[in-house]
Amino acid sequence: MKGITEALRSGSRLAEDYICSRDAARGLYEYDIHWESELGRRAEWLDQSEDTRINRQDLVEYLRIYNKRLNPDDAVQRSLDRLAEEHALVVTGGQQSGLLTGPLFVIYKAASVVAAAREAETRLQRPVVPVFWIAGEDHDWDEVNHTYLPDTQGDIVKLKLHGRFEGRDSVSNVKVDTEQWMTSIEQVEHLLPDTVHKPSLMKLLVDIHNSSSNLSDAFARLIAALFGESGLILMDAASPELRRLEQPVFERIIRENDILREAYLHGASLVKEAGYDMPAEVADDGANLFYIHGGARLLLLLKDGLYTDRKGLVSFSEERLLQELTEHPERFSNNVLTRPLMQDSILPVVAVILGQGEISYWGLTRTAFTQFGLQMPILLPRLSFTILEDVHQKHMNQYGLSFQDVQYHLEEKRDQWLAGQETFQVEEQFSQASQAIADIYRPLLDQVMAIHPGLDRICDTNLKKINEQIQYLQKQTNKAISLKHQVGLRHWNGIQNALFPMNKPQERVHNTLYYLNRYGTEWIEELIQDQREFRGQHQVISL
Repeated sequence: MKGITEALRSGSRLAEDYICSRDAARGLYEYDIHWESELGRRAEWLDQSEDTRINRQDLVEYLRIYNKRLNPDDAVQRSLDRLAEEHALVVTGGQQSGLLTGPLFVIYKAASVVAAAREAETRLQRPVVPVFWIAGEDHDWDEVNHTYLPDTQGDIVKLKLHGRFEGRDSVSNVKVDTEQWMTSIEQVEHLLPDTVHKPSLMKLLVDIHNSSSNLSDAFARLIAALFGESGLILMDAASPELRRLEQPVFERIIRENDILREAYLHGASLVKEAGYDMPAEVADDGANLFYIHGGARLLLLLKDGLYTDRKGLVSFSEERLLQELTEHPERFSNNVLTRPLMQDSILPVVAVILGQGEISYWGLTRTAFTQFGLQMPILLPRLSFTILEDVHQKHMNQYGLSFQDVQYHLEEKRDQWLAGQETFQVEEQFSQASQAIADIYRPLLDQVMAIHPGLDRICDTNLKKINEQIQYLQKQTNKAISLKHQVGLRHWNGIQNALFPMNKPQERVHNTLYYLNRYGTEWIEELIQDQREFRGQHQVISL
């Protein structure tokens, strides 16, 4: 697998500064991105703080049951055996479930977890297992119910689960029937070209979705099919069984809510003082918890000593909320600020794999970690790639395009290329013609208007129609030139849709099924084996 490093635009200055170890960001995090020198210190802290986390054996027992159902590979069971060992550590990362795994970066994040766990184990000479949690508790259905694949012409097609899902329940609780799955899979079969890998891939998709009643389970089974042999352990953050294990942590979050809220507000002030935009909302009255009520996941606020939501659908005193937690732990879930605390209260996390947006909002949490008796783990940016296929590399070479040209200047470069294909200069020729007509016609119109003032409106309309006809002919001329060079324009369009579809990085749009269909699955393991550093660099690779 060949790769070169290329800069990729980012929307997070805070994350970029953390990745570059700039002083302004450094104080917001516990460890530096140069994790090789930090691993020993983090491992030592984890050894000393084992009693701050939930019982390790209880956690492993839950994970065995969950993974046996959805992720039963022998390598996963061996990872669980190792996790049960007293001094075993974890590299973790997570993502909300998406249709057919969602965009490529989800695969890269899972691969990052596996690769970083292997590297940490080599450096520490002790068990380090990879754990990937599925954010099944998230409730933004419209964000996860679709994915994108290129059609045979390279144009991007949106695949979406049919059916209308009301409410704001957790994704893991939204039921999807077989007919809805099969409609999406039929679209996949239609879009994917025939290859040697297609029959087995389609069979895998049918088998997985025939066995799954919700998006989180289907997502887990597909991730398991791709990463089970690597020993990647899966867990669903919305699992009722996990909720019962997390109950003591939720109790602490509720009892210490005032302290945590002040900690998050302090974290927000530090982010602002460092000169960064707020990466997530930190509300003065936020309880930083969700409560599931009547099929809706409600964000709780603390007002006048009561826990309530914005619409007042629920209202609890602290003691009543704690009683509800005891009776129904499955009704509680974290928000983006308390999720890191929960993760480190259940797993011995030596390092966590994050996207840049996640790195930014973790910058709000360092004080909260300290107040909760925890310590922020090492943060590692996930691996980032653009897959450049031979045909698009050939066309980029043909038109003299670099990766940065495609990222920032493709439309400008395309227009320059198209203009250079014709000796007939459309803009110049029609501009001259318009001016010549105006030079001849305007004196005539002035004489006509002198005959009778009422003719001025007719003259203006007449000149306007002449100009419209000139513009129409110019438009048709440009269209004819485009048709004349449509093969070349298809090349340009293919480059755009392959590398920056919808003007976004490939990894945030394309689904992995296209590449699995063309190249099989071996490239994922190759990708894992090739990675030793996690510095936030973007690589352009060929498979």
